[in-house]
Amino acid sequence: MGLIELAAEEDFAGARRLRWTDRRHAEMLAVDVAIAVLRRGLPIVVAGGADDGILGLAAESSTPEAANLLTRLTATSVRAIWALACDQDRTSATRFQVGCAEVGRDAAGMVALGPLGLQSSLGSREGSGQADVGQSGEALLQLVKIAGLLPTALVAPISGATTDTAGWAARHCLPHVTAGPILSYQDRSAETLCEVSRAEVPLVDAASTKFIVFRPRFGSPEHIAVMIGNPDSARPVLARLHSACLTGDLFGSLRCDCGEQLRGAIAAIAHKGGGVLIYLAQEGRGIGLANKLRSYELQDEGLDTVDANHRLGFAADERLYRAAAEIFRQLGFNKVRLMTNNPDKVSALERYGISVVERIRHVFAPNPHNVKYLDAKRTRSGHLL
Repeated sequence: MGLIELAAEEDFAGARRLRWTDRRHAEMLAVDVAIAVLRRGLPIVVAGGADDGILGLAAESSTPEAANLLTRLTATSVRAIWALACDQDRTSATRFQVGCAEVGRDAAGMVALGPLGLQSSLGSREGSGQADVGQSGEALLQLVKIAGLLPTALVAPISGATTDTAGWAARHCLPHVTAGPILSYQDRSAETLCEVSRAEVPLVDAASTKFIVFRPRFGSPEHIAVMIGNPDSARPVLARLHSACLTGDLFGSLRCDCGEQLRGAIAAIAHKGGGVLIYLAQEGRGIGLANKLRSYELQDEGLDTVDANHRLGFAADERLYRAAAEIFRQLGFNKVRLMTNNPDKVSALERYGISVVERIRHVFAPNPHNVKYLDAKRTRSGHLL
């Protein structure tokens, strides 16, 4: 037995002995375990519908040894799958598109190229292109995204185990997860948000301010409601949804306008007598800090922010706003006056039951470093600047 099998057996044998009376808890636990495993470079089993079971690895965190394990355990050749750029139509749900290429038994060699080299190689391989990889393949790529990794994976079908993928996974001491809980994971997580702490935190531009931390019961990071003054829940609250931007918010990066939008919103809300700013933990428009910096590298080569995200396999904007709607509800606000230039935020809140009675423009002067970024937001992403 190799090191990978030993690690998997040590880590997951105990977890499989857990018995949950709540099926939902068990499903979400399985997804959380799978995320951790993918980040460690180990394989997982993903089951979709009938005759749809795969053994998969996140390409970014994988090792040649782990890639070889796919062929050894399944006795089949390995395919690479990766997310193709697919932006959401504002009137419908995102349609998932997947690229696929056979890598045969050269999976270890492909991994050695590194994540960006692997993506580049896959796109140029003869016979590669868009493919139907089943619900299990789509779910695996979604899981890789949730894990903060590039949406590229190595997969092998589980032959002869399509009716009992869980049993096959147990025999090989591997974590097992089904597609449904993966695809609903982020919505389910948002539904379980609850307040865990609050404290007075006076700010430079808003001395009367409370920070309220909300934590989901299942996975996902914590979000913060910044309550400025004492807004009346009987009236539409002045509000801002702000997605985390470490480079702009903390370090004052000139590549974006995030820091100015954050501090400007706090000052404006305080000046108007109070309101709430929800600080959402979804860095880089939902692709994470590491991938945002990868996008910056591609932008330095001449791509705009939309095309750079597409090159990495992400939509132009991967952010979700169900968590924000849930926080508004728990704070007692069902109607908001929203400070935003992004119509997607308005439609998302409306979709989740929060009425946006007014959209308030929130624009700041460009600088030489963010002109192209702001232009892409206007022309490519539909921001009303």
